[in-house]
Amino acid sequence: MKIVVQRVSKASVTINQHKVADIQKGLLILLGIVEEDTEADINWLVRKVSSLRVFNDENDVMNKSLIDIDGNVIVVSQFTLHASTKKGSRPSYMKAAKPAVAIPLYQQFVASLEKELNKKVQTGEFGADMKVELLNDGPVTIIIDSKVKA
Repeated sequence: MKIVVQRVSKASVTINQHKVADIQKGLLILLGIVEEDTEADINWLVRKVSSLRVFNDENDVMNKSLIDIDGNVIVVSQFTLHASTKKGSRPSYMKAAKPAVAIPLYQQFVASLEKELNKKVQTGEFGADMKVELLNDGPVTIIIDSKVKA
């Protein structure tokens, strides 16, 4: 499981000209899932992202977590995070999990994050053509892969 975490001042997701998610200060998380991902990957990533100290404290140092600032979250499924660009110019998405595997893991990731944060996590719609807007704050963008823990 791979995520791209972006610290945002605001972010939103629009599908068919209808805004389905809209937050202010918090994190936009792009989530990519592979067939081998498990509940252990979800649990590790949820703990990691909820405690990630990427928000500024009173001394303007990144020392506060999402929990510390009571920040908001949007999670967007993004199979393209597992693109292979080894050969040719057209990315291959063969490593990305098929919907039958990915959708339940995506839903479980969102539910686990909601439980950890004790608040609603907004989402896009799995498989939809989404328009994601964000104001990256910093910019702060971090890539975390549950298979690379060292």
